[in-house]
Amino acid sequence: MINSTHFSYFTLAAYSDTGLFKYLYFIIVMILYMLIICANLLLIVVICVNRSLHEPMYMFLCSLFVNELYGSTGLFPLLLLQILSDIHTVSASACFLQIFCLYSYGGIEFFNLAIMSYDRYLAICYPLQYNTRMTSSKIAVLTALMWIYPLLINALIVAGLTFPLQLCGNIINKVYCDNYYVIKLACSDTRLNNIFGLTHMFTVILGLILLIIYTHIRILYACFSGSKQTRQKALSTCTPHLASLLNFSIGCFFEIVQSRFNMNNLPNILRIFLSLYWLTCQPLISPLLYGLKMTKIRVLFRNMLFRGKTVTDNNIR
Repeated sequence: MINSTHFSYFTLAAYSDTGLFKYLYFIIVMILYMLIICANLLLIVVICVNRSLHEPMYMFLCSLFVNELYGSTGLFPLLLLQILSDIHTVSASACFLQIFCLYSYGGIEFFNLAIMSYDRYLAICYPLQYNTRMTSSKIAVLTALMWIYPLLINALIVAGLTFPLQLCGNIINKVYCDNYYVIKLACSDTRLNNIFGLTHMFTVILGLILLIIYTHIRILYACFSGSKQTRQKALSTCTPHLASLLNFSIGCFFEIVQSRFNMNNLPNILRIFLSLYWLTCQPLISPLLYGLKMTKIRVLFRNMLFRGKTVTDNNIR
């Protein structure tokens, strides 16, 4: 008979004894986390306080930045705690909570990028009909969809499919909790988990990717067939979006490949980097890309800085 049980904790086995270097790693990761928080919060404030940015595109951008904060908070606090700890264990409840946060973050990110692609498609390909097609009620529905669906579907996956599994072990060979690695520890039948996961990936996720590809093909077509002003508008708004999408997709691809295939021939530090890439680089790159490349945000941010500097100089005088 297979010895299976519900464990009260999991061991994260990808950590190694780094001695005093753990304090250096802690400082580096803490600085990265602070940069992510500051960059995303800054752009959220810029969008919220400037009425000229209360447009659909910037509302979706604000949602994207909120999601970057959500995903980072699901990863970094526990990661920082584990770096300083000598015993790399995490309670089962905290582990499943982290799985829910990270997987729902990924789902919200894909939905957000897809909806932003659709918004740019309407703005560039149907500029005269844009205001009638992208109404405030439609913005509210799309924003609710991009958040509620990933949260509900991942609550079902974690609470309904993964948590009830009988496990034969509690060692996760990663630096954070991962749903697929928990499933691999199961002694009970996991066919339902695999079928549900693959079905969701090849329907919803693939559908979102196809939507993004289709909208950008139409946008590129409009660029080449339209006026110079249309091309400039398309390039200024779509370049950061495509770069963000490519970065996130590459990170997810690395994570999927590492989870499904044996990567033990790679150095441990490289495996850790690949598993953390989609969770650390995207929340930092997104605000940098949109903040630097989108002219309207960049100009408003510069005006806010210079206005604050002018007020300070006047007070000194």
